[in-house]
Amino acid sequence: MTTREIHATTADGTRVAATDQGEGPTILIVHPGSSDATSWAGVADKLSYRFRVVRIHRRLYSTGSRPAAGHTMATEVDDVLAIAATLDGPLVLVGHSSGAVVALEAALAAPATFAGLVLYEPPVAVDAPLGGQALLRARAALEAGKPGRAMAIHLREIVKAPRWLVTSVRLAPSVWRRLRAFAPAQISDDEAIEALGVGLARYAAVEVPTCLLGGDRSPANLRQRWEALAKVLPGVRSVVVLRRHGHAAHLTAPTEVAWAVEDFTDSVLEQP
Repeated sequence: MTTREIHATTADGTRVAATDQGEGPTILIVHPGSSDATSWAGVADKLSYRFRVVRIHRRLYSTGSRPAAGHTMATEVDDVLAIAATLDGPLVLVGHSSGAVVALEAALAAPATFAGLVLYEPPVAVDAPLGGQALLRARAALEAGKPGRAMAIHLREIVKAPRWLVTSVRLAPSVWRRLRAFAPAQISDDEAIEALGVGLARYAAVEVPTCLLGGDRSPANLRQRWEALAKVLPGVRSVVVLRRHGHAAHLTAPTEVAWAVEDFTDSVLEQP
């Protein structure tokens, strides 16, 4: 499927890019942290035979850039809404991990923009800060010129990935180099989520029809977070658990993720 690049200009004058492919009802994807829009290419390919699939390039993770000082969640929301404004509706917004928090905040800011939300394991702060002291230590490691240490703190103490998984990632040189390169953006990403505060009451106002997506092999804290969110969001229509998959099912099971997004999109758009 041929891809195109589209652009939008935000209120602060920043030019935001997105990858666009396919035709039909529009699905806008906000990718997770420690990655870029290419991470959802497999899912986009599966969806684009029926849908127009747009993957925003989050400026935080743009190739060759470092996070601007003072990055906030509001910045990300502005970027999503700027791209959304260039697209034909109705529009289904898909967010993964920190991208799912961005999607939630975008729906909170402009609910009429979206016909539906698919939220894949958003790391919302239920009853404690997302990172707390661990995030402060990760920032200190970055400032000391130790991005690998910062990323290790993020994975082990904030994501709470199992030790064996972190060890295996660190033993894969190409993967670990890529993650280290993303460390400044990832820590800024964590800080933007932490700045939203603790508690989910804000999301009780999000009435957009929602699908919550998760994996049964994801870290337990991620499942606890989206299960808590399910009790708060008034628009939850479905909860999909991907069996034998985890937080990276967009890579390990793109077809299954695409099916979940497709089924939900059909349901909210009342398509056969």
